[in-house]
Parts: sequence; structure tokens; C-alpha cells
Amino acid sequence: MVHTYKEAIDWIHDRLPLGIKPGLKRMEWFMEQLGHPERRVKAVHIAGTNGKGSTVCYLRHILQEAGYSVGTFTSPYVEQFNERISVNGKPIRDEEIVELVQIIKPLAEELEKTELGAPTEFEVITAMMFYYFGKMNIQDMVIIETGLGGRFDSTNVVYPILSIITNIGYDHMNILGDTLESIAFEKAGIVKSGVPVITGIEQSEALQVVSEKANSLKAKTYVIGRDFILTNHSATETGERFSVETPFALYRDITTTMFGTHQVKNAALAVMAADYLRTYYSFIIEEEHIRDGVGKAKWIGRFEALSDNPLIIIDGAHNEAGIRSVIDTVQTHYPDKDVHVLFAALSDKPLEKMVQPLADIAETITFTSFPFPRAATAEQLAALCEHKAKACEDNWQRWIKEKQINYKDTDLFLVTGSLYFISEVRKFLKK
Repeated sequence: MVHTYKEAIDWIHDRLPLGIKPGLKRMEWFMEQLGHPERRVKAVHIAGTNGKGSTVCYLRHILQEAGYSVGTFTSPYVEQFNERISVNGKPIRDEEIVELVQIIKPLAEELEKTELGAPTEFEVITAMMFYYFGKMNIQDMVIIETGLGGRFDSTNVVYPILSIITNIGYDHMNILGDTLESIAFEKAGIVKSGVPVITGIEQSEALQVVSEKANSLKAKTYVIGRDFILTNHSATETGERFSVETPFALYRDITTTMFGTHQVKNAALAVMAADYLRTYYSFIIEEEHIRDGVGKAKWIGRFEALSDNPLIIIDGAHNEAGIRSVIDTVQTHYPDKDVHVLFAALSDKPLEKMVQPLADIAETITFTSFPFPRAATAEQLAALCEHKAKACEDNWQRWIKEKQINYKDTDLFLVTGSLYFISEVRKFLKK
């Protein structure tokens, strides 16, 4: 039996080697045994290659400003495991994790003895989340982020009142397929009969896949640039300013402190979602709630400045589209800076397409690694890069300490790559 928080977390993490096992049969078994807690969860379900966490964050803040209590399920965590299951942005307590593991662990052991096999780490955490929000702490709304894909994602046992697909890009191609259409097909798996879909997908071939799936299920789609429009976007010193026109209202000059064009699109998805909930589900959401919610939203580890002197920015850009976004944001907001990159990534990513674009904007680029099962070595990464000032550094802490002493006012130190790596760097810099 599990008695302490450490024992609970160790038991969860011990399941990591089981890897990813697509399919919903084990989750359906869990839900059946737990008395179907997922049916008691009023949810918005979010899939997409990038921007899920930020979209969750924007929508949560809007709903909170309107006075609602909001649960969230996100991954991975940046500071502590508990933040994956949060209420109004506050991670659930250690004792609640212990209580949830005490409920789920015996079931996981029982499940392991069936032909369905042992549940994965993510399945266990998802079951904990549904039990928590369905039985222990029911919320006005729960915003649920998929872990990977959509169709076979553990979270896809939920029947939401609204679905959001942020965007489509190349990631997890070993599981989701290597074309935009195949990836879109997997993400579109979260679309449910009659449940509207809001999407930021911009590639016509990916959008067509999602639209066909939605049409077949009589699920109305709201597409960025077609059904809700972003206008007047400009970069400010502290973030971005933009306007959004939905089918129901026009919101002028909204500001966010999150940097980047991609964050403006994520915010627009959240505004459209809030407007939909207001119009069709009688959520009492005023314009000021939308404005204040977007303005207050912050998502750690996403273009986050952790120091001004020297300027150190961390960003969990863990795939090709994420790297493009971070480069675009650097060039928009810091066009005159000399960029020095520290990069680490997982080996199953399209590394060449990530490394070279970073090298193209960097004065210097340093590759490193970190203790994680799938982490690429510094040497593997460096081999993909053509840059006169590239280096390998096994001790990234030493690199940071040295930069904190030796820097010029024109320097920008960009630490990017895997979110797991960013989490370690953030902890180190916060100390």
C-alpha cells in the first residue's frame, strides 16, 4: 500500500518504461471500475501539435475572471508533478495525490492481470484526473489537454461540451504518421457527435481532414481566419496587442504578456471558445473578463525571461513548429540582440529541422544533454549543425554560470528544446 507522497510519485513514474500504448480499452476498463467519473465532468477537450497548454491557460483565466472554478489537466509539468491536475491554477495537494494513487493502484494491478495488460503512466494519471474531477472535487469546467494525438489518447473517453484543435505540425511522427493529413486524422479523433470544434489549423490539407470528420458527425466547426478573425496585431514591449472578431462579438485591442504571433493565435482560440460558451451555454462572461483573463495569463517555460542582466529566456520549443515560433518571436521582439543558444532535445524529434534554423539566427550555439531516457547527446545534436561557433557542453549549469558573469548588454541567452530540459533549467535558475 502507498502511504507517502514519495511512494505515490515513485509508483507513477515506475510505469514510464511501459511507454505509450495507443488505444482506449484500458481507460474504458478503468472508467467502468470507477463508476464512470468522466461522465460527471463538464469539459473542454483540447488537442493539437503546439499551443495546447497556452490555450488552456488563456481559457482558464477568462473563466476564472468570470467567477468560475476551473480544473485543468496538462502535461508535462514544469515545476512539480501535481501541476498536471490543478484547480484555478493551483496544483492539487500532495495528500490528494496519495489518496488518488491508493484508489487507482489496486485497479492498475488488477488490470495488469487481464489480457488488456498493464496501464501506462499517462493512463494512470488520466484515470486519477477523471476520478478527482468526477468524484472528489467537481468543477464548473474542466479543461483537458490530450497527451499525444487524440483518437487513441487516454483523455478521449470524455464527452466534452466543446472541442479545440489548436494546430497541426510534424511531431510524434513514429506514432501519428508522417504526413499532415495522417496527423490531422489522429487529432480529429477527439471530435464527437454534435460537439462543436474550434480550430487554429491553417494548412488546407489538414483542415480538410478535420472538417470532413466534423461534418460526418454534425459537429459545427469554427476556423481561424474564416469564422473568427484576428486583426490589428502588433508587438508591444511587454507582449502582443490584437483584435478578435467572432461570429458573436468584436473584441478590440486585447493585450497579452505572452510573446509571439503563435500566442496571439492561441489567445484567439480561447476568446472564441469563451464567446461560444457565453452564447450557447449561458456562461456569464463579459468583455472585461475576456480582456482581463487574456491579460493575466502566463504560462511558465514559454518564452519566459528569467533574468534581465544578462537577458536569459527559456522556451520549451520541442518540435519544428515550436522552433519556428521561438525564432520568429526573437526576431520580432529582440531584432538587435546577439543570440547565444543552449539547446537540448529528445532523440525521437525531427532534430535536423530544429537545429539548423536555430543555428541560422545564433551568434553561438551550444549543445548539451540531460538525464532522460530519450535525450539526444550533445554530440548527436552538434553533428546536425553547420555553424562556425558551435560547441558541446556536458555541464549546462556551468554554461549558464559562465554567461551570468561574462556577458555584453547586446547578448540574449536563449535556452530551448525539450520541455523536460527546460524544467530542469528553470529550477536551476530559480534557485
